[in-house]
Amino acid sequence: MNQHLERLKQNEIRFIDGSTLGPSFKAIQSFALDDTICTKIGKQESPTTVRTWVHHQTIVLGIQDTRLPNLSNGIKFLNEHGYKAIVRNSGGLAVVLDEGVLNISILFPEVERKLQINDGYETMYALIQDMFKDVTSGIEAKEIVGSYCPGDYDLSIDGKKFAGISQRRIRKGVAVQIYLCINESGAKRASIIKDFYEIAINNKETNFKYPNINPNTMASLSELLSINLSVSEVMKRLLQSLIKLTSTIVTNSLQGDEIDLYNHHLQRMIDRNEEIEALQVDF
Repeated sequence: MNQHLERLKQNEIRFIDGSTLGPSFKAIQSFALDDTICTKIGKQESPTTVRTWVHHQTIVLGIQDTRLPNLSNGIKFLNEHGYKAIVRNSGGLAVVLDEGVLNISILFPEVERKLQINDGYETMYALIQDMFKDVTSGIEAKEIVGSYCPGDYDLSIDGKKFAGISQRRIRKGVAVQIYLCINESGAKRASIIKDFYEIAINNKETNFKYPNINPNTMASLSELLSINLSVSEVMKRLLQSLIKLTSTIVTNSLQGDEIDLYNHHLQRMIDRNEEIEALQVDF
């Protein structure tokens, strides 16, 4: 077994599935949920947790994106194309979430020694490799120049990115989050972000270097593997990988004081998004 996957080998793993909750389940709720569980894990009041989430027609922006010189017109463009914009509380830049994108969060404690930043990324990378090892051995982790939200742990096959990983740490709790483009067109998603940046930058000088997006650098897993994958089929692959790592998978929602803590983190996300929310156009 991959040494990084060993980190998930536990007597018990908590599993929370938010992949089928539909369009009323908002992305700000997911980020608040991860912060809630991460806080509890850091206090050793919750076991290692894996959480899945799907959000409809949402563009998740990074902090740097809120500093775009013509952001209001960029948000208007997204709204006109049926997307809602929110700002996340973890690192990175703009990404697309829709019904064909499965997000997975791994939430675990920093124990014994302080985990290096790359340890979290490598754990998620190892999990994804294990999930798809029967259909490909070609998943690589490296920056894909020309993709949206580029980083050292872009996951790709044959040079085309299908996933990106971000990480957040809260008081000895670690949340590693990945979006997986399961089906439909990866290039079409990239085109939306490309147009957003062009409109929101509007040929003006910026202190931060935003990505120059080439839609042809991105694809979905269905496109790359030449098989028709669904979110539910990938969920089965995830559970099959987790079953090998634990004797017990516990499925439960928030309990006890987790609910109050969640409401606290949700309000923080609402406050964080107040200015972006004011720019949204009704659609």
